[in-house]
Amino acid sequence: MSDTRPLPSIGPHRLTSRVILAPMAGVTDRPFRALCRQLGAGLVVGEMLIADPALWNTRKSRLRMDHRGEPGPRAVQIAGGDAEMLATAARLNADQGAEIIDINMGCPAKKVCNKAAGSALLRDETLVAEILEAVVKSVDIPVTLKIRTGWCADSNNAVRVARMAEDCGIQALAVHGRHRQQRYRGEAEYDTIAEVASRVQIPVFANGDITSPDKARAVLDYTGANAVMIGRGAQGNPWIFREIDHYLQHGKRLAAPSLTERCDVLGGHLHALHAFYGEHMGVRIARKHLGWYLEGDTRLDEDSRRQLRATFNGLDSPQCQLDFIDELFRHDPADAPERVARAVAHHGIRAA
Repeated sequence: MSDTRPLPSIGPHRLTSRVILAPMAGVTDRPFRALCRQLGAGLVVGEMLIADPALWNTRKSRLRMDHRGEPGPRAVQIAGGDAEMLATAARLNADQGAEIIDINMGCPAKKVCNKAAGSALLRDETLVAEILEAVVKSVDIPVTLKIRTGWCADSNNAVRVARMAEDCGIQALAVHGRHRQQRYRGEAEYDTIAEVASRVQIPVFANGDITSPDKARAVLDYTGANAVMIGRGAQGNPWIFREIDHYLQHGKRLAAPSLTERCDVLGGHLHALHAFYGEHMGVRIARKHLGWYLEGDTRLDEDSRRQLRATFNGLDSPQCQLDFIDELFRHDPADAPERVARAVAHHGIRAA
């Protein structure tokens, strides 16, 4: 059955689909955001940016803040534990072209939580309110919030935080269906997300373990959320956005991408990474993406994937990597590792 509800809005920004790319450090850089938007994401959120402006002069931070040429709305996620510093970070990013500010209260990483940021903030609801009020007042663009169900199983406070967020002027809320101590272990639960969605009027985005059109439909039906937010399910599978969007609109599954399209998308993604990061860094970052793409290639068995990853990880130039992709899709999957390896040697592709 198709979803006939109006698409959700964040302030003046109407989403173009009900499927959102979650912010992921080291993943949702500008090339990946552009690709996911091209393939149907209704909103894309950049990598988490530490709120302290004194740390923005590193190359990593400058690249995370690079939104040149991106269509709107440009959503920037900030993280920290000091209300004044987060408010300043929000203002500075708005001045640089951000159109939505997202506050991270969902990251479970130790290095973030140890600084009383990310999901660690859920232990201090007074501080949560202070941060939300300060950031909302600091900018004239929409502010959104991403949380987990709570800090631990005994402190499930997502509903209280959600109501507080709405009262403070937060304009949309993403909820990951795990508490912080679970990190990404076990299975996401959707009862809390359903309760949140029933208790607030702002748009709610369901997040956690949504990896297929059927799961997206089931989660939306169960929770009453306005959209789904896709994180790890998009790694190596940017087509998930259009597949879910098509299923939600028409109730039918879209055909899987052809081998030609997979080759073109993967090659284009690698080319964009090389251009954005430069040769040295781009080649290295491309390796993890290739690994994710191989995981989703159902033509290959695990041994073939292992051999192909090893070959690709030894390549040290952009052209070598692009030639690898061409060879990968030119051959029968049964003997792809051997044929690609021979082609690498035959064409003089240099390995590190």
